[in-house]
Amino acid sequence: MSNSIATQRTRRWLSSLESALRVLVHSNLFISLATTSVVVTTVLLADLPVEPIPLFIVFAATLFVYTVNRFTDLEEDEANVPKRASFTRRYGWLLLVLGVALYVAAIAVAVALGLPGAIYLFLPLVVALLYSVGGVKEVFLVKNCFVGVAWGLLPLGAGYYYGQPWRLEILAMAGYVTAMITVAAVIFDVKDIEGDLEEGIPTVPNRLGPAATRRYSQAANAFIAAAVVAVVAATDLSSAFLALLAMNAYVAGYIPFATPDRGPLFYGFVVDGEHVFLAAVVVALEWLVW
Repeated sequence: MSNSIATQRTRRWLSSLESALRVLVHSNLFISLATTSVVVTTVLLADLPVEPIPLFIVFAATLFVYTVNRFTDLEEDEANVPKRASFTRRYGWLLLVLGVALYVAAIAVAVALGLPGAIYLFLPLVVALLYSVGGVKEVFLVKNCFVGVAWGLLPLGAGYYYGQPWRLEILAMAGYVTAMITVAAVIFDVKDIEGDLEEGIPTVPNRLGPAATRRYSQAANAFIAAAVVAVVAATDLSSAFLALLAMNAYVAGYIPFATPDRGPLFYGFVVDGEHVFLAAVVVALEWLVW
């Protein structure tokens, strides 16, 4: 009897945990945490002080962009991720109001503080428009590269905030993030094969198939890891940048499991969680080693 009760409690706990994770993923709060994690990693590896303002700005801009995208992709989500579509229909407007409010607040803070490059805070709006209604996602591979470049701007933005946008450390992080997010964006399309085919959106998975997509993505991941080692060896970058290889190992671990039948928690939490994982590794190394 006691084992049965313990099993029921475990199941209830796991069910509650799954529900909480779904809310984090569907509400875009988790992806906003992921972009904020990019800034944390960049700042620490560049040996800069962690300050709340750039973290808030990135979190707010991400929540705004991804919430807008939830509405523009609603028809696709009905086919690909019906539970996310249902969540958007039910709570999307509340999240959109929150996203807009935080985004406007971020712009107001930047202007009030006279931050250099405050004008670039309008870039998230441009990104949202180009991606959602500008036809970017309808061109083969352009969508994936576009998302990669958009994320790659985060380290540059952090560098701009600290007045050091062209430091080698900042540029190295920008290149790494761009490359890794491009790979993740290709993997993400595996779950959307059916809906993308219906919408006529060409992607790597619906042209080459999931198995080939995984092979090419794994090869790209290995190439990026080798490039990290080569750049650290050939430049003045600190050996601390080898911590980036932890994320390559993380990505290598999830790629074999990227199949069309995987649910939103795999793609929205495991795949999107790669930069949260990397930031945790870098923070831990900061405390323990550096």
